[in-house]
Amino acid sequence: MSQPTKSELPLRESPSGEHKKLGLMALAVVSSIAASTCCLLPLVLVLAGITGAWMTSLRILEPVTPLLNGIAVATLIWAGYLVFRPQKECAVPQGATCGESRRSTKWIFLACATFVAALLIFPLIAPYFY
Repeated sequence: MSQPTKSELPLRESPSGEHKKLGLMALAVVSSIAASTCCLLPLVLVLAGITGAWMTSLRILEPVTPLLNGIAVATLIWAGYLVFRPQKECAVPQGATCGESRRSTKWIFLACATFVAALLIFPLIAPYFY
């Protein structure tokens, strides 16, 4: 049995490509959580019954909130491009695994995007809760 040549090998997305997409989504979620600590975290803590004067120190990240919002939006755009761009042919003979993997990655992206959007919108509606 002869070894397949490089042109006969099926195309596949590298495992690092999936890690890059998930890493970008994680960075977007973390930066949006950090950006909303001045508004969302105190509300969550008060609702949980945790109060105190130390909560005023949570506003320390307020000056960098626009930067963190920009990072969240930029990484979501980049991850969205990687998730929804046309893919090469699948390397699995049946193709079922690749389709399921892409479908789950899209659902993870949509969940992250929804969560990030909620966190980015929250400072605008937070005054109605206080």
